[in-house]
Amino acid sequence: MLTIASHLAVMNRLGRAMADPTRSRILLSLIGQPGYPAELARDLELTRSNVSDHLTCLRGCGIVAAIPEGRQTRYEIADPHLTRALLGLVDVVLAVEDGTGCVDENCDVPLCCGPGANA
Repeated sequence: MLTIASHLAVMNRLGRAMADPTRSRILLSLIGQPGYPAELARDLELTRSNVSDHLTCLRGCGIVAAIPEGRQTRYEIADPHLTRALLGLVDVVLAVEDGTGCVDENCDVPLCCGPGANA
């Protein structure tokens, strides 16, 4: 069971991971599919060492996992629940930024789209 302190640590790790635009770009790429450092560097127009440094940070934060494959290492989001949460966070921020309502037709979040939501 997570304590208040561990909840705070998780929030701080997520904040650190997403605070850097390059790490955010890498995360968005890995949400779509696992990747390899050389491919990420090429696709994101970054240096391989830059990508490796950011992947090290993301691994240290517990957000991505490194899976050895022979002489290569594949990186992916560490947990499918995290992928879902990150996508949900992006959806919420996008909905707020563009002024659209809730994108979830089955939304059960209090005060999101029901009575009193826009009060």
